[in-house]
This record gives sequence, C-alpha cells and structure tokens, in this order.
Amino acid sequence: MNPNSTSLEQKSPIPKCSSFLFLPILLAPLILLQLQSLNPSLPISFCPSPSFSSHLCNQSTLLSKLRHSITFLPLKDLRFSHNPMAGNTWFMSSLPDSPDSVGEPYYIHVPSTSTNNRLLCISASDPHDGSRNSYALAYPEALPYNSTFLPGFTFVSDTFYDYNNLWHGLAAILPFARWHAANGCASPERWFLFHWGEVRKGMGKWVRTLAEVSTGGKVRVVEGGEAAGVVCFEEAVVARRNDVGMSNERKEEVYDLMRSRARIYCGLERKGGGNLVEIRMTLLFRVGSRSFKNETAVAGVFQRECERVEGCRVRLVRSSNLTFCEQVTLMSETDILISPHGAQMTNMIFMDKNSSVMEFFPKGWLELAGGGQYVYRWLADWAGMRHQGQWRDSNGESCPFDDKDQCFTFYKDGTIGHDEVFFSHWAAQVLQETKVRKLKDASKRKKQPSKPARDACH
Repeated sequence: MNPNSTSLEQKSPIPKCSSFLFLPILLAPLILLQLQSLNPSLPISFCPSPSFSSHLCNQSTLLSKLRHSITFLPLKDLRFSHNPMAGNTWFMSSLPDSPDSVGEPYYIHVPSTSTNNRLLCISASDPHDGSRNSYALAYPEALPYNSTFLPGFTFVSDTFYDYNNLWHGLAAILPFARWHAANGCASPERWFLFHWGEVRKGMGKWVRTLAEVSTGGKVRVVEGGEAAGVVCFEEAVVARRNDVGMSNERKEEVYDLMRSRARIYCGLERKGGGNLVEIRMTLLFRVGSRSFKNETAVAGVFQRECERVEGCRVRLVRSSNLTFCEQVTLMSETDILISPHGAQMTNMIFMDKNSSVMEFFPKGWLELAGGGQYVYRWLADWAGMRHQGQWRDSNGESCPFDDKDQCFTFYKDGTIGHDEVFFSHWAAQVLQETKVRKLKDASKRKKQPSKPARDACH
C-alpha cells in the first residue's frame, strides 16, 4: 500500500463493521412509512431516540425526499418498438401484469402488493408521441409535487388499434367488462385512454355505448386540463393486451353479459312466435370498400332460397346509418347474418346464441391478409355462434407489385363479386340446418322454458 495514501478505513474514527449498525436506524423511517401505508391508523414516530439527528426526524423532510426520488418513465418504451407486445409490452414496460386466476385477462392492478402499495401517477398530454408521456409509482403520503389526486376507481386502457372501429373497440373493452363482472360489479369513475401510449380523447359512439352497458356506468374520459398535468389514481386497473389470457369460456361469459345488457338497455323483449319457426335472414351490406359489386344479384340469390323455406324472411340493411340500439334490435331478430368481412360484423354478438354467420372476401385476402382475416370466425366461436364458412372472390385485377405489403394494400378494399350457383347451394344448406335447429329449440322450450343469461351484477 502507498504510505502517502490514506484509506477511508484509516481516516474514519468508526470501525468498518460498525457502519452496518446504523442501517436499521437509517431505514427505520422508510419502514415505518410503509407500515403506515398499509395501516393509516398506525401511530408513527420517525425518531428512534431523542438524540437522533433532527433532520432525519422531520417527517416533512422525509416526505420531500420521497417525492424527489419519484422516477417518471416513458409510457411507450421505444426499446420494444420492434416487438411492442413482447414481455410487459412497450406500455408501462417496467410493470408486470398482476397474477390472476388462469383464464382471466392480464391486468396491472394498482395499488397492490406488487407495487408496494404505491399509487399509479401519469403525466400524459401528447396525442402524437407516447414516449413523451410518462408514468410513475408513488406512495399516497408522498405524491409528486403539483399532482392531482383522483379518488375512486379508474380504467386505464392502451390499445394497439383504436376506439372507433367496432371490432377494435370491442377488443379493448372486453377485459374491463370481465373485471367489472368478476370484482363486485365495480364501475369506474373515469377512463384514461391510450393508443401506443398516445392520449385519446374519446370512443366512437357504438364503442362508448357498449362500454357503458358492459361496465355499469357512464364513460367519462380523462382529457383536457385534467390530463395535462400529473394525475395520481386512488385505484386503477390497466389493460394493455386486450383479451390476451382470457379463456374461451370467460370470453363467452362476457359476450353473454354484453348481449343481455344491450338488449335490456335497448328495451328489447323476446317475442313468442307461437308454433311458427321463423328463420330471419339479414344481408348486412357495406358501402365502398369490400362491398358487393352487384348487391341486387346477391340479394336475389338469397331471397329466392329463402322463399323455398316456410317461415323464412330476408332483410337488406346497411348498418352505417343505424344507431346502437337499432343495430342491437336488428341482430336480436337475425338467425343468419350474411355480410362482407368488416367491422359491421361485430354486431353478431347481439344475435341469439347458435345463430349462423356467412362471410365474404374480395380477391387477394387469403394469400396476403394473415391472421386478421379470421377474426370474425374467432368472434363467432367465442360468442357461441356458428361460423358457416367464408367465400373468397378469385376474380379481379392482378396485383401490379412484387411486394406483398403493397399487394395487400391493393386488394384490401376491393369489391366482391358473386357466384350464383355456389351462393344458392350454400344458402340452402345453412337454411336447412337453421330450420332443423330451430325446430329442436322450439320443442325444448315447450318442455323447459329457457332462462335468461345470468348477470352476476343483478
């Protein structure tokens, strides 16, 4: 050792090992503060002895230190840009999902033991760059300076898609509807909406109404001045993966709840049909992208097949000009839904269970669309419907590009032709199957009247 140098051990009048004796004294205030957060009525003293240093005995000083130690992190973690849904996802990437029962959606529940009973605080005013918005955890006794405490229960949603499209909005609502039903029917005081960590000010009218119906209260979105500063939530449930983690059984339960509540909300009652087994067929048309090239010809095929079956009737409808309740009413009076692939098909959740769905695609989707082309097949399965297959148009222009992404863009919003022979045969099969099923259902109802879907909240 260099004789001209002086070690810390030599310089200090306290033996090396004795420094550890002070650790409990230094940590005592933090431990006591944590105990008080678990039991606010617990009497607390920050001074282990009268001789303890006064600056450590000052509670306001300690709370100030805690406030200054709060670390805000980006809501959108750009390190996960290449795979946004990996790990904890790029939204609040430092927070793991709360462990819940198998088959339940993934949530972050704050406060909880996993957050050391700290509250969630968010500073988010940027609607364009989620990495400029931020979040932190803070003890309730030491919230950030100039923050606003929001009492009650808050739903915080981040979606990879949006809150306007019916299908995308439904996927975002689903975990919150499940939380509501499974946790004492708790309804939120407010919603805080994000897309890729970017603030969103609201939901589409259909999505908003379904959210209110499904979670038991008005949707009030955190926005404007309230969202501009730091807000801290008394209690928050964060969902950032949509329905990931949910079993098919849980999904079906939520769709049953949505169907039942939407019908009650819209004032619908099941009307008895006497001995007549009515088969109600609805052609739900689109305007523009993925519309039929010749709606009249397509309608004619299904009308002719319907006329061959006693008790069958057809409706030709466009959903774009219907209110939420008009769409619920239409679907509650539909046994067979015939429609091009598109968000309007989300309304199938309002049909009676075991109803049928027939889906149509323009050219190019099978080869280029990936898994997204099957979402309504999956939805039919989750909601207890019968997806009767997909017809894909093989005629039309060829893609002029070599790149697959460019080709999908070229085909994505194309129009759909028709095959009269195939459509006739397909319609006849589905009509016959529906007739047999409804006759069996009518016979069962005579012996044992059906019970309404159970709603845990009523």
